Amino acid sequence: MLKLKKKGFLVVISSPSGAGKTTITKNLITKKKNIELSVSVTTRQPRKKEINNIDYSFVNKEIFKKYIKKKLFLEYAKVFDNFYGTLKSNINSKLNQNKIVLLDIDWQGARQIKQKMPKQTVTIFILPPSLKILKERLLKRERNLKFVNKRMAKAKREIMHWNEYDYVVINQNLNECISEIRKILSIATKRPINYYLV
Repeated sequence: MLKLKKKGFLVVISSPSGAGKTTITKNLITKKKNIELSVSVTTRQPRKKEINNIDYSFVNKEIFKKYIKKKLFLEYAKVFDNFYGTLKSNINSKLNQNKIVLLDIDWQGARQIKQKMPKQTVTIFILPPSLKILKERLLKRERNLKFVNKRMAKAKREIMHWNEYDYVVINQNLNECISEIRKILSIATKRPINYYLV
């Protein structure tokens, strides 16, 4: 006998580097509210304390390109000479379990997902209070001025895409920013329910 089962939805969170996106997404994850983070596949090298298949799934470029050829990605993009992507299988598995799936990805990936799954996707762009404050935050993390300037140039290009998102939140205060996003998620859970046949 056919049954209807409730389906989850995607929440894409993007921001320029240094605006607090990773910290915010980690604070939003909670089993109580059925929120899980999608683990992206990347070709970049792991940083200190990063764990494979928890922070990212680390693969080489040859494997990543095989995934592209097999059309396994829901979205993928090249950022700073490395590839990042979201596997369809991981997303579909979580959606079928009625999860709210957070995706910590850039505007390129957000655009691809919004085009493919518009009714199941909510997009949020996080802005820094100002470019000056963003540069100060980056300098606290990285003393290499050339690297910071490269990040700032990219940030300016990314910020130009803020108007493609459903919501825009300014991260002036971390706790207030997280609270604002929780309100957005609360609104999203009250929208028309998606079902699929089982």
